[in-house]
Amino acid sequence: MKHSQIILDLMEKKGVTAYRLAKETGISESLFGKWKAKPTSRIASCNVEAIANYFGCSTDYLLGRTDNPEVNR
Repeated sequence: MKHSQIILDLMEKKGVTAYRLAKETGISESLFGKWKAKPTSRIASCNVEAIANYFGCSTDYLLGRTDNPEVNR
């Protein structure tokens, strides 16, 4: 699974909109739309870190390296 799809799925599961996540993390809202249109695994490490911090999960979880969001926090 592409890294962006993991993030989009987590957003849906937690009921977080792209607008809210963008506002809270400083990531461009349009980036989430791009990910939805064309999932990718090329995500800047600063974005992965900001999203992991927002959701309180590990970067390894967002990168698909583990199914456990608490690993390597």
